[in-house]
Amino acid sequence: MKYFTPRSYLVWLAVALGLESTSCNKYFTPHGQATYTKFQIDSTLADDPTFIRLYEPYKQQLDAEMNRVIGYADTALTKPSGVPETRLGNFFADALLAEGQKRYPDAVFSFGTKGGLRIELQKGNITVGNLFELMPFENELVLLELSGDSVLQLARFIAATGGQPVSGLRMRIDKGKAADITVAGKPVERSRTYKLITYDYLANGGDNSRGLSNPVSRINLGEKVRETLITYVSEQTQAGKHINTQLDGRIIHNQ
Repeated sequence: MKYFTPRSYLVWLAVALGLESTSCNKYFTPHGQATYTKFQIDSTLADDPTFIRLYEPYKQQLDAEMNRVIGYADTALTKPSGVPETRLGNFFADALLAEGQKRYPDAVFSFGTKGGLRIELQKGNITVGNLFELMPFENELVLLELSGDSVLQLARFIAATGGQPVSGLRMRIDKGKAADITVAGKPVERSRTYKLITYDYLANGGDNSRGLSNPVSRINLGEKVRETLITYVSEQTQAGKHINTQLDGRIIHNQ
């Protein structure tokens, strides 16, 4: 399924306005005599009926896709501050791992950050637009193969930041330190490697993440994170399931 993006919006708008690009130039250039009018962009600017008629069919198509219901949440997926584990974070990380494992079954855990999740999902219908709002960025999935030492460094980052969205990894935070770290149900071994599903922003050092900068190997999967979420929710629905993510103690914070 294809989704509207800012770039695709600009393409159809340029075509509609009579602009086109040359074969070796990605920029649009006007044909004929160009004229310019300066408008003050504020509340006094009246709607232009001609322009509205121009874009309204595309807006209706976009609105229909964004409002399309693809799933149902049995409980609100929230991300309260000051807690190490959230329903929204668990849902997000579980979706990344499930989708990543379709292509790489030996991927054993996933990782994201709380700051990248822009909205909470309320109980009830989940639309395509909800998931665009949740992850509005152009981030793409990445498979990283990490050494055991890098996994431990990542766990220390998670502990120092009070917990982050993970799946397949479990740990305890004790006075800001990582303890009892397991991946796929087993203690982390420094001598082996582990395959992680995350996204390029974090793999490139975003959010000051630690442990991801020196992977044994890296594969860019070429799939937008929001497309992953849409696919995950849609397939749960096709299987007759609702989204019912719960807290399961994957990260515990000792006071």
